[in-house]
Amino acid sequence: MREFSLPALYEVPADGNLTDLIRRNAAQHPDVAVLARKVAGRWQDVTSAGFLAEVRSAAKGLIASGVQPGDRVALMSHTRYEWTLLDFAIWSAGAVTVPVYETSSAEQVEWILGDSGAVACVVETEAHEAVVESVRERLPQLKNVWRIEAGAVETLGAAGSDVGDERVDERSAIADADSPATIVYTSGTTGRPKGCVLTHRSFFAECGNVVARLGPLFRTGHSSVLLFLPLAHVLGRLVEVACVMAPIKLGHVSDIKHLTDELAAFRPTMVLGVPRVFEKVYNSARAQAQAQGKGKIFDKAVETAIEYSRALDTPAGPGLGLRLRHKLFDRLVFAKLRAVLGGRATHAISGGAPLGERLGHFYRGIGFTVLEGYGLTESCAATAFNPYDRTKIGTVGQPLPGSVVRIADDGEVLLHGEHLFTGYWNNEKATAQALEDGWFHTGDLGTLDEDGYLTITGRKKEIIVTAGGKNVAPAVIEDRIRAHALIAECMVVGDGRPFVGALITLDADFLPRWAEQHGKPAGATAAELRDDPDLLAEVQRAVDDGNSAVSRAEAVKKFRILPAQFTEESGHVTPSLKLKRNVVLRDFADEIEAIYAK
Repeated sequence: MREFSLPALYEVPADGNLTDLIRRNAAQHPDVAVLARKVAGRWQDVTSAGFLAEVRSAAKGLIASGVQPGDRVALMSHTRYEWTLLDFAIWSAGAVTVPVYETSSAEQVEWILGDSGAVACVVETEAHEAVVESVRERLPQLKNVWRIEAGAVETLGAAGSDVGDERVDERSAIADADSPATIVYTSGTTGRPKGCVLTHRSFFAECGNVVARLGPLFRTGHSSVLLFLPLAHVLGRLVEVACVMAPIKLGHVSDIKHLTDELAAFRPTMVLGVPRVFEKVYNSARAQAQAQGKGKIFDKAVETAIEYSRALDTPAGPGLGLRLRHKLFDRLVFAKLRAVLGGRATHAISGGAPLGERLGHFYRGIGFTVLEGYGLTESCAATAFNPYDRTKIGTVGQPLPGSVVRIADDGEVLLHGEHLFTGYWNNEKATAQALEDGWFHTGDLGTLDEDGYLTITGRKKEIIVTAGGKNVAPAVIEDRIRAHALIAECMVVGDGRPFVGALITLDADFLPRWAEQHGKPAGATAAELRDDPDLLAEVQRAVDDGNSAVSRAEAVKKFRILPAQFTEESGHVTPSLKLKRNVVLRDFADEIEAIYAK
C-alpha cells in the first residue's frame, strides 16, 4: 500500500458558505469584471457589484415564490451566464442546486427531480420545459417551473420586488460549511444515477486549494476562462466557483460548434476542456495542413514541438539547434495554433480521460501547456492535478493540497479529504460501500511515483480477463487508438475470449474529409465504407499505434468498424461521454461474435 499527501494551502471557513464569495468580491473589487455575457452578439463585462445585484434580485424571487432553506431547486440548461447567476441565487436563498443535463430524457428528469425532492426547476428552452411538464404529474413536490428563454430571471426579479436585501442576507447566512450546496447526479454508466451530496466545504476545499496551487493562472484583473463544458458536470462547477473565488473573468459558451469563433473573440488566458477537444484541434490543424500541401512541414513542426518539450524535462534543456528549429516553427506553425485557441492562453486544464503523452508534449512544445488532472463527481472534480510549475506529462499530477491519495494492495485508488462528498442522497447502502473506513473507493486503478504523481491505469470493473488468463486494462490502448483523427470511439473486448478485439466507430467530422482525399464517393457513410480496404488499412494503422503501447497479450488482434457513432441518444454513452460498456456489449453482441468467428 502506498500513499501521498500535500499540506493544505487553504483553510476552509467553518461558518461560511459560497455566497460569501460574491459579497466579498463586491466589497473588495466592485468594478472588476468577474463575468462576461453575450449581449446582441458581443461580449459585455459584468462587474462584481453588478453580479451581486443580479444574484440578489433572483434570490428574492425564489424566496417570494416559496423556496425554503434546504429546499432543492433544479437547473436544466446549456452552459450560459444565467446558469452561474441562478446557481448563486439558489444558494443565496438558502437552497440547494440540483443540476440536470440539458440532454436528459423524460425518465432521467423524473428520477432526478423526484429523488432529490426538487420544489422548483429552472429550464432553458421550450423543449426542456416540455420534458419537465411531461412528467410533472408524477412530481408532487415540484411547485414552480421557470424558463430562461421566456424571461425566468426577469420573472424572478419582479416576483421578489417586495423582498428586502436583509431577507436575502438572512437566507444567505443560514448554510455553513457542512451544509449541502448541491446534489450532482452521476452519469450512470450502470443503473440509475446516484445523487452525490457536495457541501460548501467540498467546494471551498477544492477550489481554494486549486486556486492557491495554480496561483499565477488566477490573477485578478488579468486572467480569464471561457467555459464550454456542461455546468451539470462537476468539472464545470469547479471552474465556475474557482473563477468567482479568485476572482477572475468567466465567460460561457453554449454551443461548442462556435468555440473557435468565441475563443478568438473572448481571448481567454486559460482553457478548460476534455481530451477530445484538444485531439480535434490537433487533427483539424494537421488535416488542413495536408489539404494545403504543407503536411510534411506540419509533421516536422510536431516532432520539433515534442522533442522540445521532452528536452525541457532534462537537466541540460533544449540544445541550440533544437531551440533554433523551435523558433522557426513557432513563426510558421505554433503561433497560428495558439491563435486558434484565442492567442492569449498559455495553459489548459484537462480532465475526464487521459490526453496521451505524445499530445501532452506537443501542446507544451507549442507554448500551450495542458495540465491534466483526475477526479470524480464524488471528489468535487479534481482530486489530483499537475501543478503549472512542475508538470509531469503522462500523469494526472499530485493530490489536491490537503488531501491524501492511497493505492490499495489491489491497485485501487482511494481518497481522503475535505473535498469529498458526504454521501449519496437517499442511498445509505451505496454510501457505506463507497466510503468504507473513511476512504472513498474510486473503482479506478492507479500508481503513484516517488514524487506523488498519480497515473490512472484503468477501472477495476473494466478489467478484461482473456481465456488465457491475461488481465487487460482497456484504457491505455483505447485512448491511444482514439487519438487518431478518424476514430471517434474505441472499445476493447475479449473477456473470456482467446484474444483482445475492438469495436471502433468513425468520427463523423473527419470521415468526409478522409473520403474526399482518398477518392471515395461524396457523402459516403461509415456504414457504406466500413469494409473499404483503404479505410480498413487506415484504421489498422491506428490500431498498430495503440498496440505499440501495450504487451503482445494485450494488443488488439482484430477489430470491427461499426456503422454509426456511439451517442447519448443511442444510449451508448453518458452525458459526460463515458461509455456504457454493458449496453455496447449487449447491443453489438453480433459484431463481437464476428470478431471471434473463424
